[in-house]
Amino acid sequence: MDKGEFSLCHEAMNRTRGSKLHRARIHVVRSAYGRVLEIGSGTGINFPLYTSTNVHSVDAIEPNRNRLKGSQWNRRNAVVPIRTYEAIAENLPFPDNTFDSVVCTLVFCTIPNPNKALQEIQRVAKNGATVLFLEHVKVDRPILGFTQELLNPLWKVIAGGCHLNRNTLTTIDHANLVVEEVETFYKDILTFVRCTHEK
Repeated sequence: MDKGEFSLCHEAMNRTRGSKLHRARIHVVRSAYGRVLEIGSGTGINFPLYTSTNVHSVDAIEPNRNRLKGSQWNRRNAVVPIRTYEAIAENLPFPDNTFDSVVCTLVFCTIPNPNKALQEIQRVAKNGATVLFLEHVKVDRPILGFTQELLNPLWKVIAGGCHLNRNTLTTIDHANLVVEEVETFYKDILTFVRCTHEK
């Protein structure tokens, strides 16, 4: 898989404004504060949602150069300063202990090495930082879970490497993050997770 495709699912699933998903993204983004790192920003669909009330600035990484170029309108029209970088989640171009918050919306389904990405997030996050996820996950229901497994090989091809059957919550649980809040919706397919990073 082209490493630049890992935010394709993020783009495809975030188009409908006014939907429950759009409202969930607003909740995630507006739970961030201070200096924020956004993982897999794509064309900047989250950029207009940040407010200057809590957020001082956003550093957004995206491995796909074309999507970075496509994010410039949203970046210029954001109300907080946003800097974009062509980079992957597994190798973040930032010093240790840099960020107050980290935002991940619909990208961990396609990051090639999610464990390495979480290690990097923990490295660059400050002690006590808030780490926020909105991800689609493997469902613990026989019929729906089986359907996800059945469709996954084809889905990975047509959706840029997106995995329908990743259990991202388990991956988060195994990281050095304290899970503070979990909320599921869309028949448990989508999960919001708010964590605190403790070094």
